Amino acid sequence: MPANGWRPRPHQQGLWNYFNDPVTKKFDGTGKRASAIMHRRWGKDEIALNMMGKASVTRPATYWHMLPQAEQARKAIWTAVNPHTGRRRIDEAFPHDWRTTTLENEMFIRFKWGATWQVVGSDNYQNLVGTPPAGIVLSEWSKAHPAAWAYLAPILVENKGWALAITTPEGRNHAHSMHLNWAANPKYYAELQTIEDSMRLCKAGGFEPTVTLEDVEVQRAEYHAMFGPDAGDALIQQEYWCSFTAAILGAYYGKQIEAAENAGRVCGLTPVKGYPINTAWDIGVDDPMAIWVFQAGPGWLHILDYIEGSNEGFDYYCNWLDERGYRGGVDWVPHDAKQREPGAPGARTRIQTLFSLKRNPQLVPDHKPMDRINAGRRLIPLAHFDEDRCEQGLNCLRSYKQEWDQVNRVFRKTPKHDHASHGADAWGHLAVAVEFPKPIADKPKPRPANQITVNDLLKMHKPERKWA
Repeated sequence: MPANGWRPRPHQQGLWNYFNDPVTKKFDGTGKRASAIMHRRWGKDEIALNMMGKASVTRPATYWHMLPQAEQARKAIWTAVNPHTGRRRIDEAFPHDWRTTTLENEMFIRFKWGATWQVVGSDNYQNLVGTPPAGIVLSEWSKAHPAAWAYLAPILVENKGWALAITTPEGRNHAHSMHLNWAANPKYYAELQTIEDSMRLCKAGGFEPTVTLEDVEVQRAEYHAMFGPDAGDALIQQEYWCSFTAAILGAYYGKQIEAAENAGRVCGLTPVKGYPINTAWDIGVDDPMAIWVFQAGPGWLHILDYIEGSNEGFDYYCNWLDERGYRGGVDWVPHDAKQREPGAPGARTRIQTLFSLKRNPQLVPDHKPMDRINAGRRLIPLAHFDEDRCEQGLNCLRSYKQEWDQVNRVFRKTPKHDHASHGADAWGHLAVAVEFPKPIADKPKPRPANQITVNDLLKMHKPERKWA
């Protein structure tokens, strides 16, 4: 192993050696967490597939290769064909003579030594059944649902398993936070390679690079034609120079959040005494619940906190707010709060449940999705955000973007529904609902008599009208 004589190229060697003993060449199981932020066409899934084969022999167990969506996983991994060989990628990494079972519909393989490997999506991680995994590859992790890791991490800890997150950046989101966190742990592995890094490593090892700067310029010209020069260059910086700060293509709030950071409005905040603390909600049951906590005063808006979770009742979120002293203001909720809450005594509406928990819910004014997006854009330049407590919410705003129509190669007029949607929708509800208290306007000073015109006199004198 690996199959078919595959060996890591020089630019892949560091990641390979973290999981495989460089002397014995065996997958030794000591590496537990690795974050690989790599440019496009680096070979991320290729190295992961070949590593999974070795891992399955060292420790016969369950292994998952997870992509953001199950359907995407089928196209990118399960049915994908290597253009250089004309063979399916999984057949190259896992030859048929290794297997006892191959289930096409479930994207599942059972090996002769008892281990299993399956392609899954982070969009349905809660519905995955069977033996908990001992190893997981989080492919395209920057595009995946971050809640998947919160669900999977305790499983890996219990199983003494490992995880490899491989991705290209897409803004400063959960993949960026995970990379920084794992880089700070000496037992974990974190590496970022730009195209220039991989070219240098390949040439030093006597190999031709898999992708060159000339290839990138060809891609740049295509991006310019599709998205324009500015967006095209930003996409090149993101995908080939692994920039976390390049604007996300189609992002609704990217420029506004960047401007807020540059202006120092993402900072440390404490509640202002004398002003009520309000909340704005996006309500979900199976989907996540998202809540922004804020205060507003004459000409200012402070965003104090953000919480997001799933599969919890209203009592959980209300207790969370109460424990932090977040009360006294209005709890702005969307119109679906008028629906009856599943499992509530007497089938109460969600608003009634909030009232019973001593909250003060009010419906956000009725609006269309683009109304709240436009209101959200206008509101960000007026707001200060707490940089620590609002980190997850800010990541949602950075990542919230238009849906891309791959067939027609245009952006749709609707937002993409993904992990960023709920936080962004809650922000839109806040923007639609909030009303700034206006400072008292100064009374106009009386004008000198010699400056009063006839029109002024007519406006000042309105004779009483009498009716016959």
